[in-house]
Amino acid sequence: MSKIIWSKIDEAPALATYSLLPIVNAFTKAAGVEVVTSDISLAGRVLAAMGLAEDELSKLGEVVLQEDGNIIKLPNISASVGQLKDCIAELQGQGYDIPNYPENPANADEKAIQAKYSTCLGSAVNPVLREGNSDRRAAVAVKKFAQKNPHKLRAFPENPKSYVAHMEGNGDFFGNEKSVTVAKAQKVTIALNGKELTSVNAIDGEILDGTFMSIAALNNFYAKTIEDAKSNDVLWSLHLKATMMKISDPIMFGHAFTVFFKDVFAKHADTFAELKVNPNQGMSDLEKKIKGHAKEAEIKADFLAVLESDSPKLAMVDSDKGTTNFNASNDVIIDASMPVVVREGGKQWDRTGAAVECVAVIPDSTYAMFHAEMVADCVKNGQYDVSTMGTMQNIGLMAQKAEEYGSHPTTFELAEAGTVTVTGADGVLMSFECEAGDIWRMSRTKDIPIKDWVRLTVERTRIENVPAIFWLDENRAHDVQVKIKVDAFLKEFDTTGLDIQFMNVTNATRFTNARVREGKMTIAVTGNVLRDHLTDMYPILELGTSAKMLSIVPLLAGGGLYETGAGGSAPKHVDQFLAEGHLRWDSLGEILALAESLRFIGQKNNDSKLAALTAGLDVANDAYLDNNKEPGRKCGEPDNKASHFFVAQYWAKALAEGENAELAAKFAPVAKALTENEDTIIAELLAVEGKVQDIGGYFHPDDAKAEAAMRPSATLNAIIDSI
Repeated sequence: MSKIIWSKIDEAPALATYSLLPIVNAFTKAAGVEVVTSDISLAGRVLAAMGLAEDELSKLGEVVLQEDGNIIKLPNISASVGQLKDCIAELQGQGYDIPNYPENPANADEKAIQAKYSTCLGSAVNPVLREGNSDRRAAVAVKKFAQKNPHKLRAFPENPKSYVAHMEGNGDFFGNEKSVTVAKAQKVTIALNGKELTSVNAIDGEILDGTFMSIAALNNFYAKTIEDAKSNDVLWSLHLKATMMKISDPIMFGHAFTVFFKDVFAKHADTFAELKVNPNQGMSDLEKKIKGHAKEAEIKADFLAVLESDSPKLAMVDSDKGTTNFNASNDVIIDASMPVVVREGGKQWDRTGAAVECVAVIPDSTYAMFHAEMVADCVKNGQYDVSTMGTMQNIGLMAQKAEEYGSHPTTFELAEAGTVTVTGADGVLMSFECEAGDIWRMSRTKDIPIKDWVRLTVERTRIENVPAIFWLDENRAHDVQVKIKVDAFLKEFDTTGLDIQFMNVTNATRFTNARVREGKMTIAVTGNVLRDHLTDMYPILELGTSAKMLSIVPLLAGGGLYETGAGGSAPKHVDQFLAEGHLRWDSLGEILALAESLRFIGQKNNDSKLAALTAGLDVANDAYLDNNKEPGRKCGEPDNKASHFFVAQYWAKALAEGENAELAAKFAPVAKALTENEDTIIAELLAVEGKVQDIGGYFHPDDAKAEAAMRPSATLNAIIDSI
């Protein structure tokens, strides 16, 4: 049998897998394809790091280098320190003999433990698996469905006050960036005042970028935006990505926390030092550390007094629970939070639950310019019309750890002021004058990913026959180096008749948005970080969610990686499921990815039966959309489990009526049984709604309990298991 590897991950999509995967395997095995799981969940990675489980992530890192590698990757937790500690505590409670995470290691043993656990933090999975560039777009059927069934986008108010604030000048990563292309393979050393921080082995033609965030400039920026928010009477909200950017953004989060509550941190500095409070981990961690302390009540009262004073109102993660924007660094993920700002008419929620206009604070202008223009466009032209708006496709440069998301091993919070040098075989390549506490980082981009990025762009532009825009800024050092290579590689491909242009971030956003408002399609060709921001923003506005996007990664070695959905809302989905047995996660992204994964195998092997199976799934996906079988949001409505039933019913019916006689004979009785027993099955699925669920763990569920909770229909199970 051919093999597809389905990643076992976390939260809502992991729960959905217990229901969906038995259905998938029952169908695919009929055409000679087995779908197997590989555990790359946070809990699985923690146990592997401690030597108590197989290192499945490393194994998948080998699969993506194989010619026939085929992986469906669901969204996983990119863990913050807080999430990691919670996961460790859960595993310990289940009987696993693993140590606590040492936040402040005091000896060599604790440093070694911290180093092992640190491999589980942040974007640990993506750099390993993304051995290809990204092709993300909405399937035609999904786009048409959204236009026919438009979701709600709230109008911007008259004379709107919402805006995005970002740093300018030479204070941020954008302004301080330097970039070089090395002429030959060589060892490159990063040092601070002559003391080596780390070294890398650069290859011939590789682009190296160095840059830093000035903490003095950052704190001044925060202070100014707080005052501006107060004077403009708008909500203050911070938007970072501390999950992916696991070194830099938690630090930036911590500085925002301390600046906003500067008087509280100053007043209680000695107590916080005594308790080893780390502002980078937010208010939730601080509250755990002050619990039971003599000054606990006083400290809490002082924080609350700031929120109730004449300071600007602070955006909330959960107004009902009193959870602020500073609860934890992983609570607000910019590529999920900024689309909400645009979707809600430039508003976020305050402590009372009221929607209030806001200043969205995004320190680094590298990608903040995109969000600034998105908000400014709506302030100027009004909200988008889902029923008529066009679409954005994205070709993203991310192979071989390209650009910022691959920079974790070369990101540092500087212990002292001085000169950071990047030195190669022929001397100093770059140098930077920094202050203590500044965040310095280097990122890398190789030739092979850039050439493949160009190839994929030309291919998609030829297919779609629409403009493709390389988002490259002549004023950004990195982009200058990349454009030199893009210009050279474009000459190797036939671009006759193609509209391929180059624009900076602001102009590219304006160009794309103008076409979106005209109902037209545009291909955005971007680097890794911008890819992440664009492929959540536009789909959330266009489709209501980025989970319905096709995300295809043609691997450099010849295989395929099919990424699904976005996990930003997954925690809320799990909370609802545990409380009332209702899972509103929509698995359409996984089902679309499965179709592309099967298509890849069928085309590679010229397999007519597999082609028929895939065509049947395409029909089922269209029927799923046409009949509006996505999960309901409220308890008592058909949920994720029911949506899987309908996919199975439509798929079986399509195969029964299809041209492949063998599949038709096999699935005709299945289609008949699923159709005739529909009322019984739906009743059995709804019977568990409104009941508390026990799955044995949040990060590490008990498989038997989770499967029982997600497969409660005996009638459906009997039909599927008999195929």
